[in-house]
Amino acid sequence: MREKVALSGIDAGIIVLYLAILVGVGLYFSRKRRIETASDLFLGGRSLKWYNVGLSIFSSNVSPVMLVGYGGMAYTTGMVAANFDWLAWWFLLLLAMVFVPHYFATKVSTMPEFLLRRYGQRSFTFLTYYSMISTLIVSVSFVLLTGGLVIAQLLDVPFWMAAVGATVLATSFTATGGLGAIARTGALQSVVVTLAAVIVGLIAIDRIGGVGEVISRSPKEFWTIFRPSDDPVYPWHAVLLGYPVVGIWYWCTDQTIVQQTLAARSIQHGQYGTMLMAALKALVPFIFLLPGIYCYILFPNLAHPDHAYLVMTANLLPVGLVGITLAALIAALIYDVAVGINAFSAVFSLNVYSKIIEPNASPQKLRTVGRLVIIGSSFIAMLMSILLSTVDKGLFDLSQAVGTYLAPPLTTVFLMGVIWKKATSRAANLTLYLGSPLCICIGTMQLTDFPHKAFWPHFMLLTFLLTAFLMIFMAVISLLFPERQSASSLPTLAETYASQPHYDRSKVWVGWACIAVVMGCLYFLFG
Repeated sequence: MREKVALSGIDAGIIVLYLAILVGVGLYFSRKRRIETASDLFLGGRSLKWYNVGLSIFSSNVSPVMLVGYGGMAYTTGMVAANFDWLAWWFLLLLAMVFVPHYFATKVSTMPEFLLRRYGQRSFTFLTYYSMISTLIVSVSFVLLTGGLVIAQLLDVPFWMAAVGATVLATSFTATGGLGAIARTGALQSVVVTLAAVIVGLIAIDRIGGVGEVISRSPKEFWTIFRPSDDPVYPWHAVLLGYPVVGIWYWCTDQTIVQQTLAARSIQHGQYGTMLMAALKALVPFIFLLPGIYCYILFPNLAHPDHAYLVMTANLLPVGLVGITLAALIAALIYDVAVGINAFSAVFSLNVYSKIIEPNASPQKLRTVGRLVIIGSSFIAMLMSILLSTVDKGLFDLSQAVGTYLAPPLTTVFLMGVIWKKATSRAANLTLYLGSPLCICIGTMQLTDFPHKAFWPHFMLLTFLLTAFLMIFMAVISLLFPERQSASSLPTLAETYASQPHYDRSKVWVGWACIAVVMGCLYFLFG
C-alpha cells in the first residue's frame, strides 16, 4: 500500500494543462466583462445567473479539507458526517427566502454594511474587523495550510512551494477578473472536483465487488447518521441542536458565502442559485464521504485515517486519472483562496477605505485599492500559512473550534435582526461586544478541559446553549431599553418582497418542497 503518489509525466502534464485552463478561463471572463468599479470587482457587476451562483457556492464549500477530511471522518465513523450536508438545506432555504431579500432590499455589498443599516455604527465596526481577521486567518491562511500540506505531500515538494504556487495562481485571476471570474471558474472547478471523486468511488466499488459487498463488509453502525445520545463523537441531540447555530452563521452571514448570492442579477437568480446548492448538498455525502468507507474495506488499519482519500488515489487510479484527481485537489485549494482574498478585499475596500480612510473615493479608485488589497492580503496569508506550517498542526483544529464559538453572537444578532423588528441597537452591540469574549472564553475552557473534562457537554450542545442564552439576553435588553426611533429596523419580509420586481415565487417554493421530500427520504433511509 502506497501513501504517496508516483507522479508520471502524463499526470504532471495533465495538472499543468488543467491549471492553465483554469487561469485562462478566469482571465477570459475578466477581459470579456470589463472591470470598471468596485462593484464589478467584488460582486461581478451583480450579473451572475442562478447556475453560476449555485456552482460558485458549491465550489467554495468543496475544499481540500472536505476532499481529504471527509475521507478520514468516514473511515472512522461512517455516514454520521452526512448530517453536515443534509441539514444544510434548512439554512440555505433561510438564506434564500429570508436573508437574500433583505440583503437585496438594503443594497448592501458586505455583511458589516447590513449591520450598519440594521443596528448602527458600533455593530458595523465590530463585524468589519471581525470579518477581515477571520477571513484572512481562517478562510485563507488555514485553507492554504491544510491544502498546501496535502499537495506538498502528494507532489513531494516543500510546503512553501505549494503555498506560493497556489497563492500566485489564485491572485492572478482574482485581481484581474474579480468575483465574476471566480464564479465562472468555479463552475468548471466544481465539475472536475466532483467527477474526480466519482471516478475514485466507482473504481473502489468495482475493486470491492459491488454495492452489496460494500454494505456487508462495513460495520453496521457506519450506515446510520444518528448516533446514540452517549456517543462521544457525534451524539444525535448535540448535532440537531448545535448545527443550526453554525448553519445560520456560515450559510447566512459569512461574507465568503453570501457575497456570491449578492452577485446575482436579481433576487430570483440568487434564490434559484441557493436552491441549486441545496440540491447538490443531497449528493455530497455519496460523492465525498463514501470513499472513506471504501478505503476502510480495502485498506484497513490505516495509521492516519485522514490519508484515506490520498491512499485511494495512490493505489487505485491509473496513469492519467491520477493527474486529473490531483488537479482537482489543487484547483479546490486555489478556488478557496481566491474566494477568501476577494471577500477580505471587499470588506476592507468598501467598509474601511471608503468609509474611514477616504470617504469620497471614486468607484475607480476603490477598484484600484481593491486590486492592491487582493495582492497584499494574499501575500500576507501566504506568509502566515508558511509560518503556521512550522508549528503543531493542532493549531488548525483550535482555530476551527474558536470559529465555532464565535458563531453564537453573530447568529443571534443577524437572526434577531431579520425576524424581530423590536431588536435594538443597544442589545445587538452588547451581544456582540460582550457575547464574543464570553463565547471564546467558555470555548477555550472547554477545549482545554478546564476545570475537568466531565464538566463540559459536547461542543455542539454547548454552542446551542450559548446561543439560547444570548437570544434571551438580547430579547430582554431590547424590551427593557426599547429604541426611541425605529428608523434603523428593516421592513417586514412582505414589504421587502413587495419592493422588488414581481416574479412567480410559487415555482421557488415548489423547488424547495421537492428538496424537502428528497432530504426526508434520505433521513428515513439512513436514520
